Amino acid sequence: MNSIRRIRRIAGALAGLAAVWLGLAIATPAAFAKPAPPPSGGAAPAQPPAAVHTVVVGGMAGWQIALIAAGAALIAAAAAVLLDRARTARRSAVTVAG
Repeated sequence: MNSIRRIRRIAGALAGLAAVWLGLAIATPAAFAKPAPPPSGGAAPAQPPAAVHTVVVGGMAGWQIALIAAGAALIAAAAAVLLDRARTARRSAVTVAG
């Protein structure tokens, strides 16, 4: 029975490695993509850089972003404390019952 488990574990590991290699093989062509050379065969004609104009129409003020981040941190901390207390209560109840 031990050898069957070992074979299954090795087969699972090999299947995982095969999946990783397949993913890498699919993603590699996109990672090494380059633009096509110009049709004339020579160097591309020099173009002036495009002018960039920053336009701010709306958005959120910095104090609002900070307030949202602080609120999210407080909610996450409260949830972590509640989950820890629930886990501790369950662990002690199991210990007392056992």
